[in-house]
Amino acid sequence: MSKKKIKGLTLQFLPYSEIAKLNSIERIKKLLRIILDHKVVVLQGKLKPEEETRLIEDTMIMIGNIKGFKGVELEVISPDTSDAGFFYKMKFGLAKALTGQQNALTIIGPATIVKEMKKNPKKLEVMMR
Repeated sequence: MSKKKIKGLTLQFLPYSEIAKLNSIERIKKLLRIILDHKVVVLQGKLKPEEETRLIEDTMIMIGNIKGFKGVELEVISPDTSDAGFFYKMKFGLAKALTGQQNALTIIGPATIVKEMKKNPKKLEVMMR
């Protein structure tokens, strides 16, 4: 009897608290380890812009150096407060200052699994291979 390896989709939910105390390099390494394990990361919160840039740069270097690795797809969705009133924006700003970037949701996955991500202000669509 031959064993057939069943491939499936694995989502790894990562609470912001798990990366909050890490420095930027450690955050990126942690995310890359998960992605290189062929998992899609659903991160509570979002990375700093320079961390997103570094993550993309690091994955571009890996393309061609790691067999089968074709890069990552990354998208962030966060609440739109542009139409909100003054007091809501003030309350939202205070909460953001106290809790950090936890009000967003970031999806990061290997390009071999995540075919495409489409975002509009109210939703994020993730198409898988």
